[in-house]
Amino acid sequence: MAAFFGNPLSVLGLAIVTVIVLLSVFADWLTPYPEHVGPIGDFAAMNMPPDETYRLGTDTMGRDLFTRIVYGYQLSLIMAVVVLSIATPIGVVVGLVAGYKGGWIDYALMRVTDIFLAVPPLVLAMAIMGFLQPTLMNGMLAITAMWWPWYARLIYNVTRAEAQEGYVLAAETVGASTAHILFREILPNCWPSILTKMTLDIGFVILMASSLSFLGLGVQPPTPDLGSMVAEGAKYMPDAWWLSVWPAIAILIVVLGFNLVGDGLREAFEAES
Repeated sequence: MAAFFGNPLSVLGLAIVTVIVLLSVFADWLTPYPEHVGPIGDFAAMNMPPDETYRLGTDTMGRDLFTRIVYGYQLSLIMAVVVLSIATPIGVVVGLVAGYKGGWIDYALMRVTDIFLAVPPLVLAMAIMGFLQPTLMNGMLAITAMWWPWYARLIYNVTRAEAQEGYVLAAETVGASTAHILFREILPNCWPSILTKMTLDIGFVILMASSLSFLGLGVQPPTPDLGSMVAEGAKYMPDAWWLSVWPAIAILIVVLGFNLVGDGLREAFEAES
């Protein structure tokens, strides 16, 4: 991983991600007003601009914006981890089977994958959420339903190339089972691509979840969510600019951090190969 740590942008991205993760994990101890996560507010301090008491200002209910952004990070990371924990295995298995077996199995699996890929991700998620209640669980289900095809297509391409390698032909010659060849021979060579994409996708999942919340289809208030905070604050622009600007910058920072880490991992894996 010398190539990764030798890249200043990768190190910067890792530092950003580390700070965000630590803030999220220890939010109860690192935020000044953890009680401001819920509907409770301080109407005497409502719509206060950034000052020494409230570093990022307060919202329309007098709740500390910094505290709510940190808890918004916590919620976003949980959603990203859950979505990728479900979508990645589904997509990987579909890609492995289709890429190795070929024939009608390949055709059937990849045509279903192409159907999902043909629909813009946000439109598909919005369509799914149109039939469901706007909750955290349903938001994760909607994003998962549109995310697995990207892993299926990625692993399909890798598997098609790896299936022609000598180690796969040797395993077939000695009578290894299909499961052994897929998960013990081919899958380990897919891990660099999987890890790189997962790292990049954490930021994109957070961005997608924020977009749904911005449209009113994601997590609902009073639960702190970065997208809904931007949408709520937009009603008071430009006077109370901090209500939208700080949550929007928070989204930008987390997406940038994971993108820099993902790019660094890709370059590091390419340098080692």
